[in-house]
Amino acid sequence: MTTDPEFQDQHRIEQFSANLRLLCDREASISQVCRKIGINRQQFNKYLSGRHLPSSGNVRLIANHFGLSPELLFEDHDRFLALVDGNFFEALDHLRKSPQVIRFLETAAISNRIEMGDYLGCYDRYHYSSIYTRRILRSSFCIYQNGDFLNHYYIERFPSYENPSRTAYIFKYHGFSFVLDDRVFTIDFETVQRNEFTFGIFSSIQRSSKRFLFGIVSGVAATMFRQPFSTRAVLHYRKPGLLTRAELETASALDMNDPTIPREARDYLGESPDMIKPS
Repeated sequence: MTTDPEFQDQHRIEQFSANLRLLCDREASISQVCRKIGINRQQFNKYLSGRHLPSSGNVRLIANHFGLSPELLFEDHDRFLALVDGNFFEALDHLRKSPQVIRFLETAAISNRIEMGDYLGCYDRYHYSSIYTRRILRSSFCIYQNGDFLNHYYIERFPSYENPSRTAYIFKYHGFSFVLDDRVFTIDFETVQRNEFTFGIFSSIQRSSKRFLFGIVSGVAATMFRQPFSTRAVLHYRKPGLLTRAELETASALDMNDPTIPREARDYLGESPDMIKPS
């Protein structure tokens, strides 16, 4: 890129206006954005059109409104688009196929091959939802053996706010499970919208019982508009084999006092969401 100052200034203005338009396209209206930020609509239109660059103070106000750092608003538009939409998630696909990750999983598999069978089968997975406030998400979770590896997959279904009898969103996750010292570690990738990966660690409170596994899960979204989160989670063993339609139909976002949630899961999750998110 040229070092000419005038060209660089114009390039910064163009990148800023393009990035700002992208952000505003996701809002209900530009007028609402202006009111919330406290910037005159006429002045804001100049920022959108690239006719004027905001002062450093207004850049901070705009960045704070969208939950971004001020410097990020001046990023190259193609890179900014990738960060916003999560298109860089392909990098995580390459990671899970890398020789180093495969060697690690092979080492983990060899070290716990004897214990594999103890954890195979279908589970209900419970944790507070990071999307639906004060709702407990029950997903259908399955651990199965694939050669020397333990793999797992699970399905999340979110009911519609307008019509709870209908499903608004479905997410599917696939990943690896491995057992170390009676702990089950999981890492998986969302494979429908390709917008998240999660980590988990689970163990039974009584080592002789595998009916309930209690742990922590952390999710990291590929798009900057969804915050990372961490929360308690429970796996409740249901049956051997793979998931069937009967298990999938029970997946939903439940009222936190829903009587179908096992008492052990409710006691562990607590009376209020313990969701940990960046402030």
